[in-house]
Amino acid sequence: MTKLSSRLLFLSLSLNYYFFTCLAMSRKNITTDEFSLLAFKSSITLDPYDLMVHNWSTSSSLCNWVGVTCDEQHGRVHALNLSNMGLKGTISPQLGSLSFLVHLDLQGNAFTGELPQSLFRLHRLKMLNLSNNMLSGTIPQTISNFFFSLEEIHLAHNSFSGI
Repeated sequence: MTKLSSRLLFLSLSLNYYFFTCLAMSRKNITTDEFSLLAFKSSITLDPYDLMVHNWSTSSSLCNWVGVTCDEQHGRVHALNLSNMGLKGTISPQLGSLSFLVHLDLQGNAFTGELPQSLFRLHRLKMLNLSNNMLSGTIPQTISNFFFSLEEIHLAHNSFSGI
């Protein structure tokens, strides 16, 4: 009887350890996405409708944040659509950490600065729309690495230079 009790206790402890390990691993991924989006939020200098100020908060799930869509299977950020929101600032390189991102639409805002190289490490990205901003610099040559996965790319009406 004691052997059975100790085996049941060991099994119970093992299952609890497995459950909490899986939970922590899952939370780590969401925390990575959360950190990336909060870093992006901090690079925004003007949010005229205060949508991000009041909504992008750690007190709610990032999957409920304005403009954020999560993948139902993994709970990771799948799409970020902040088009035509009058946002000003720069595009944070931390967006390149959103490894499940498929759709990025920041068109029709007033983003300045250069394109972060990190965006071109997003291997799942199928649609990139950064048109109608005030981005400058050159379009990185590493963009050619994405011609096999990108289905749509919109960069018109910016101030890019070079070829």
